[in-house]
Amino acid sequence: MYPLPDLMLDRFCLQILPKIGHKIEWLDLEPLSMEQLHVKVICIQDCLYLLDGRFNQLQIFCVEIGMSFSSDSVLIINKEKLPNLRCFSLSRHSNAHFYDTVLIPLLYRMSNLEQLSLYLSCVHRNRFINGKNLKQNIIDYLPRLNQFQFNIRSTMLLKNQIDLPSNEDIQYTFKDFLNNEIISYVNYFLENNQGECLIYLYPYTLRYYDNIGNNFPGGLFTCVHEKSFPLMEHLTIMNRKAQKDKQCKKLKNTNQDLLVIEYSHLKRLTLNKAHDDYVEQFLLDTKTCLPYGLELRVDYKPLKRVTYNFKRNATRINCSKVKYICLDTDLRFSKHFKDYFLYIDVS
Repeated sequence: MYPLPDLMLDRFCLQILPKIGHKIEWLDLEPLSMEQLHVKVICIQDCLYLLDGRFNQLQIFCVEIGMSFSSDSVLIINKEKLPNLRCFSLSRHSNAHFYDTVLIPLLYRMSNLEQLSLYLSCVHRNRFINGKNLKQNIIDYLPRLNQFQFNIRSTMLLKNQIDLPSNEDIQYTFKDFLNNEIISYVNYFLENNQGECLIYLYPYTLRYYDNIGNNFPGGLFTCVHEKSFPLMEHLTIMNRKAQKDKQCKKLKNTNQDLLVIEYSHLKRLTLNKAHDDYVEQFLLDTKTCLPYGLELRVDYKPLKRVTYNFKRNATRINCSKVKYICLDTDLRFSKHFKDYFLYIDVS
């Protein structure tokens, strides 16, 4: 491909290629003329393969690593410098094991980097990734870096540690970061011997937000399709424990209980690993107003309990508006079951 003006190149890549991509059998690109590369790959090895020196004129490289399983221990070792690279963005939606062994050495090859974006979830670590880690392992090695965007979730295995870092401890590690509002929150799941820490720059720019816990910091997340997530489209609840203050709220009967939650853009609600309290929370019309045509995924047995064997009037309005996707098979369904929902899929 011969060099094209930026406007023409953007039109070709963003408008023309998506329309004809399914008809293209072969696309011949000249590596020496490529200055930008935006690509999706299956695994980190593919990313390293592209950065083995063949695209030595590359200035902007944005890579999204897929969710397909790949052993991060099988790596391509390459130490060739990437002096022309000015902007690097890496995102991975699934859990990553390559932060220390692959990503950090890779960044050391980009000595002239000016813009860096990292969006990852790093698992099974001995300690959380915090501001001190980012400064000592990344920022101090990139003297020209002037823009650093990050959203990093790290999980730590708990092995009888006594002094576990608090959210205040994590925040303190960012004391030398200037002109940025950095959000962090820490959760510990002692039953699973696991701790979790999320650090990111505000405002939040991703289109998804995973693993919200009890220490959720709040705020407005306009990029995540009631208050904090006004445009949310997919919501999954995974909490098998009962709501602790449920009875207390009933006794107080505060005005807050009278507020009805409404997610106007919600398309899918999944409650397959949720306590009955959360199923009830979303199905009672006095607590939640579900949009018409919503896809509801929840186990049959808790649904049967919450709806009083599909006879409960307080949950009938919301259920009559949703398409129920049954997650159980080989069950004997109640005779009132099929008349309770807008649509049912039990295949």
